Amino acid sequence: MSTPTLAVLVPLLPFLGALAGLLLGRTAPGFVKPLAVLPTLAAAVLAVLVAFRQAGGKAIDTATELTPTGSVPIELSLHLDGFAVMVAVLVGVVATCVQIYSTAYLREDPRYPSYAALVSLFTSAMLLVVYSGDLMVLLVGWEIMGICSYFLVGHYWETEAARSASLKAFLVTKLGDVPFLIGLFALATDAGSFRITKILGTVAAGGLDHPTLIALLLLAGVAGKSAQFPLHTWLPDAMAGPTPVSALIHAATMVAAGVYFVARLLPVFAASRAALVVLAVMAAVTMVGSALAALAQDDIKRVLAYSTIGQLGYMTGALAVGDRAAAVFHLLSHGAFKALLFLGAGVIIHAAGTNSLAAMSRMDGLAKRIPDAFWTMTIALLALAAFPPFAGFFSKEAVLVAAEHTAGGHSEFAPSAAGWVVLVAGVLTALLTAAYATRLWLMAFRGRGEAAPDHGKEPVAMTGVLWLLAVPSVGFGLLAGPLSDFFDGRELTPSLTTSVLGTGAAAVGAVLTYALWQRAQAQAALAPAAPSRAGAATAGPHAAGATAAVPAAVVAAESAAESPEVAEVTHDHPVVSTAPAADPGRAFLGPLHRHAAVGFHLDAVYDRLFVRPVRAAAALVRFLDREVVDSYVRGAGLGPRLLGGLVRRAQTGNVQSYLSALLAGAVVLAIATAVLANVNAGS
Repeated sequence: MSTPTLAVLVPLLPFLGALAGLLLGRTAPGFVKPLAVLPTLAAAVLAVLVAFRQAGGKAIDTATELTPTGSVPIELSLHLDGFAVMVAVLVGVVATCVQIYSTAYLREDPRYPSYAALVSLFTSAMLLVVYSGDLMVLLVGWEIMGICSYFLVGHYWETEAARSASLKAFLVTKLGDVPFLIGLFALATDAGSFRITKILGTVAAGGLDHPTLIALLLLAGVAGKSAQFPLHTWLPDAMAGPTPVSALIHAATMVAAGVYFVARLLPVFAASRAALVVLAVMAAVTMVGSALAALAQDDIKRVLAYSTIGQLGYMTGALAVGDRAAAVFHLLSHGAFKALLFLGAGVIIHAAGTNSLAAMSRMDGLAKRIPDAFWTMTIALLALAAFPPFAGFFSKEAVLVAAEHTAGGHSEFAPSAAGWVVLVAGVLTALLTAAYATRLWLMAFRGRGEAAPDHGKEPVAMTGVLWLLAVPSVGFGLLAGPLSDFFDGRELTPSLTTSVLGTGAAAVGAVLTYALWQRAQAQAALAPAAPSRAGAATAGPHAAGATAAVPAAVVAAESAAESPEVAEVTHDHPVVSTAPAADPGRAFLGPLHRHAAVGFHLDAVYDRLFVRPVRAAAALVRFLDREVVDSYVRGAGLGPRLLGGLVRRAQTGNVQSYLSALLAGAVVLAIATAVLANVNAGS
């Protein structure tokens, strides 16, 4: 079988699995899990085979015209280069892990059949984006992912949080997709084709008439899809969906699509130095802002969500300095350890009965209850913090090396200012990343208080996936040398300068956070436990002055971290003390903490700038429609109705009345005729 044929099967198999799962979910529930796992697993195996056949050599292109358009043709085409085949492997492996994990995590969910089918469709759409050689076909996958995310984030649609989060994710990404679509048409108009190879040929020949405008329009869509400032606010709220969905979105599909799109069309963006500077500033603000916000979150999944935003900032930063090899290398590395982090967080939530770090910090011995999650999460957090020799160290260093190279004025097309912006922000973010990774680890696994519940070993379908993802989280960075063949032959090895800067900053962040945690622990031990409102209400008057103990679910709800997922997938909620939580993030951020905890009030800003004016305009339109336009409509009907009422009064059914009216009319006409005749005769 030829390589293009195998590549066609890669997105096709999950699509067929999704279709079959939707059709058979109710009538044959026993087939749901096999239809969820096996097609995705087969797609992952075929993606690996395609990668081996391509082997970083010359790109494989094949196309057939979809339909005559009369102008710019639309083609079903494949473009298989080193970047495409490696990203497809990531998507297939992570999606398979998510499907296997979900069979245990959502085993009691009545909507699992539709969930599994949507995950397969989501996977198929991302694979279509990865392999597509035509921008219009790529756009199809791009938009299918958007609608799949709407349904998956809103999986627990009974709750207001899930409904709002799904709607917010859909609307914010669509806000970016409008200029993105305009940019695609403008790009195809200048190039005369939607075919990626022809577009890149036009760019190389200097044939783009409006490179800056096109690049900025496309960046709007990328910012929405990949959750970059200022369109990043949807991603933390999307944690209202099931944890495996978060793993899929954050590690290998939706948010990765924007970065991959820019990497594939990097020459288009590189044709405008202004666009690269905008991209660099966007990346820097995203990196630093999201890392600060992550330090202030109580929900373990929101910490990881802001972490994803920051790591995507590293990728866009690498693209801003013109190194797509470093960007995609970090995308692959991040996909492995971020999937591990989210799936590990699911195990923690499953065992602890809460997603609140504050509640976990009041449990003793949680790490011993879930040793698989403890060790694999430790590996993933070390990779996230970019400590050697874990995968995150090598990929993050590749980004910093690229930024240093550009800052020194050695880039052919990226301005040195972009390099400095990315380098400084990258080093600062390395410190903050290590800080919030250390905070998460300490609060989740080094809590003190009541003993954590022991529910036995977690399902193998969950823990086995964690160990599988731990392998690339540890060793993927060691493949930097062989991977350079897939990535334009670019060197991905760290330099001494950036290694010292990045690792030193990470070490400072980790040590400082640990010291602040130790101090917070000492302060929490001295502070008396304050009963919660729920605890005080149930404990009675004799509980005053005593250490209160309430369910962890209550503590989590008070910290605004509870979700419907917790109630569905966890065991009975344990009992924990309500003593103050030892949170080093408060001391680390100081007065910034309350602002960082709410995402620096960006949602409030958008509410005042956009939501309220739109609602006011809608209220005005409603008033005009009801009170003005409808008045004319009602008036147009009122006149005939009054006239009809008058005529109706004359219809009495009395023949004598009709004859009298007829006689009176005849007399009136005769008199009028006589008068007119006399007038005419006199004249």
